[in-house]
Amino acid sequence: MPSLPLFIAPTRHDDADAALAQVQRIYRDGVEHLRTALQRFVSGTDDGQAVRAFYPFVRVRTDTVARADSRLSYGFVAGPGTFETTITRPDLFASYLREQFRLLLQNHGVALEVGTSGQPIPVHFSLADNDHLEGSLSAERRLLMRDRFDLPDLAAMDDSIANGTWHRRAGEPEPLSLFTAPRTDYSLHRLRHYTGTVPDHFQNFVLFTNYQFYIDEFIRLGHALMADPAGDYEAFVEPGNVLTRRAGSPPQPGDEAGAPPPRLPQMPAYHLKRAGHSGITMVNIGVGPANAKTITDHVAVLRPHAWLMLGHCAGLRNSQQLGDYVLAHAYMREDHVLDEDLPLWVPVPALAEVQLALEQAVAEVTQLSGYELKRVLRTGTVVSTDNRNWELLPASGPERRFSQSRAVALDMESATIAANGFRFRVPYGTLLCVSDKPLHGEIKLPGMANHFYRERVDQHLRIGMRAVELLRQERPGSLHSRKLRSFAEVAFQ
Repeated sequence: MPSLPLFIAPTRHDDADAALAQVQRIYRDGVEHLRTALQRFVSGTDDGQAVRAFYPFVRVRTDTVARADSRLSYGFVAGPGTFETTITRPDLFASYLREQFRLLLQNHGVALEVGTSGQPIPVHFSLADNDHLEGSLSAERRLLMRDRFDLPDLAAMDDSIANGTWHRRAGEPEPLSLFTAPRTDYSLHRLRHYTGTVPDHFQNFVLFTNYQFYIDEFIRLGHALMADPAGDYEAFVEPGNVLTRRAGSPPQPGDEAGAPPPRLPQMPAYHLKRAGHSGITMVNIGVGPANAKTITDHVAVLRPHAWLMLGHCAGLRNSQQLGDYVLAHAYMREDHVLDEDLPLWVPVPALAEVQLALEQAVAEVTQLSGYELKRVLRTGTVVSTDNRNWELLPASGPERRFSQSRAVALDMESATIAANGFRFRVPYGTLLCVSDKPLHGEIKLPGMANHFYRERVDQHLRIGMRAVELLRQERPGSLHSRKLRSFAEVAFQ
């Protein structure tokens, strides 16, 4: 028999805080059991016994249809039945879980059941952020881990719930959330790898960009804001978890733990932290739809309130000027990376709250309004392609399709980010800046490009940050649009 933590029997809770405390207890006992056993295994003092621990679960059973607030897109199950999910990192997700539990209790009037699931915690996912115990193991000892511990199982981490392809087996409960605990853990570990910062630093509003120039400006603004002792932002975090607190703020334990990495990660993240994770995270995703899908696949498990794409694009209309802005109202998806998960026949709608915030932000920062705003801002279809050299194809190919779609701009990432936002129920938006016009002979040249970047990056970033401020003022819950609900949507937003 494997070594297990002390069994905790299932309990019923009518209070969200009590339910959360029980989830935290089960999870804490499980990971501590695994960490202690792994330390013995690494030191060679283990007894050869297999070791296991299991994720906590939360379950709700209801015989009635919820009389929930119809203005909300979450917080209630689709109908009578049994609904369940496994949970990980209840420390990181405490505020989020407390709100989901509160709404379920309020909307259904039945107790929440909390217990130990049958889903093992992979030992890799039990490690703390700075633990690297397995790094000192020999190859033979690492192979032996398979006999002693549960390792990550990709079969338990698919996205069938989010994709709408999940099918219930006889006797199995319906899902309560889009992501199971193993799927969430997998993404939390990937985020560390790709961005160079721990998931705890991520904020609820995320800006993606495809150029380092925006990151350079975000770093400059981040440090400038930290020099203001009266500002709203509490800290600025850079890759390697290097943390700078706002002037006048007392240091906290762990502030000195970070160190600049010897080289930047693949998609470095920077975090302008604010109380309640209400600040701004910015990620340089680089160029291409593969990166855009990869990072949004993982950020989605953090359940951000919104993510926005700020980047450069090719203007496709002769009336556009370099430096003009494009607000995407529709997307033409030629990126192909999501074709299996979200078929091309699925529309990706614009979300009113995000569109209005972006348009208002452009007006405020440029100090233009009404008819004059049209001089620098155009709305319309944005094409995202996976072919960086599409210009070299015959004009009867992509150029004809772009014209038929009424496209006004082209890039390689925006449609992917929007489509994954739709897929994972994360509000999304796109504001691009025209940096070249290949159909009209205006291609990027070094001198012209450098001048353009100096002129526009600062303004574009300030527009994006102002849009976040406007979105932050929205009524709680209103950002999570009902447009993103499926027929039988899960309760957790």
